[in-house]
Amino acid sequence: MTPADYGWDTERERSFASSRADGLVPARVVRAERGLCEVVAETGPVRVVVAPSSETGDQLPPCTGDWVAVRPAGAATAATVVEVLERRTAVVRSTTSRTSRAQVLAANVDTVAVTVSLADPLKQGRIERMLALAWESDANPVVVLTKADLCADPVSAASEVATVAPGVEVLVTSAATGEGTDVLAAVLSGTVVLLGPSGAGKSSLGNRLLGKDLLATGTVRGSDGKGRHTTAWRELLPLPHGGVLLDTPGLRGIGLHDADEGLGQTFAEISELARDCRFADCAHATEPGRAVLSAMEDGHLTRRRLDSYNRLRRENAYSASRTDARLRAELERPKKHGALLRRAIKQSPNFKA
Repeated sequence: MTPADYGWDTERERSFASSRADGLVPARVVRAERGLCEVVAETGPVRVVVAPSSETGDQLPPCTGDWVAVRPAGAATAATVVEVLERRTAVVRSTTSRTSRAQVLAANVDTVAVTVSLADPLKQGRIERMLALAWESDANPVVVLTKADLCADPVSAASEVATVAPGVEVLVTSAATGEGTDVLAAVLSGTVVLLGPSGAGKSSLGNRLLGKDLLATGTVRGSDGKGRHTTAWRELLPLPHGGVLLDTPGLRGIGLHDADEGLGQTFAEISELARDCRFADCAHATEPGRAVLSAMEDGHLTRRRLDSYNRLRRENAYSASRTDARLRAELERPKKHGALLRRAIKQSPNFKA
């Protein structure tokens, strides 16, 4: 296998000319660990070390799917990643820590397959959250409904999902029976990443697409429908009919990070309605001239859909505020005002607990 089998193209080759002149070679990261990477270079699979930050500056460490510039091994030195090449797309989520860092789940993907199990009750809010993540990556999102063989009415389920996935193809599949997998294989293109929680059937579906059992699968707990993490790391695997598959561990937390465009596309009908609101910064709550609320009152928009949009929009704003001191101050101002008001009320001689 060579970089061409993993998506290296003439455009990337042209932009890599100066690096070649410096003695570097291109490679794609198929698996990333701390300080180490497994890559596919022109000579085949290679295990390389990552140059320390003192040499690479503020550059983020490579992740699965990245294209990197590698300095080949010398007589006394190991092959080393010295540069992460520009990412065309990236699936990014907010970390669960209190830092402002984002986590890149996959780089240079062409298709994001949002996997949803039909063996469990549908959670529309989770689907919307994953779609916002997918749209923001600049890749093409597809919703893949898995385990259709365990669902009494997969057609109705697909119709329900379609209402929260405007502009996105929704496919019904079953890895157990093979239903829908041929259609899915035809829809997926380039580098494909499977996103979803543990137990959604990503690895079973991936094995169907790969044509062999290369990915570990596990059982789902009957008590809560959750699965164990059978995929322990992100890994790139070539697909038999072209392209590559990126399997990921199940996502417990899916925090949004700078996902304004992703939210706009996930909630396209609300974004369109918001253009007719009187105020550009309308919160769609109590303002006059509120086109979005009018649509809800007319029955063209559900309360659940609007609440989900507002909730994710607030979360995204908070995530952005962690890297923007001015925005953080604006968000904290109402909290401080409310605290001062409550304190003043308690200090009032007429206050009774």
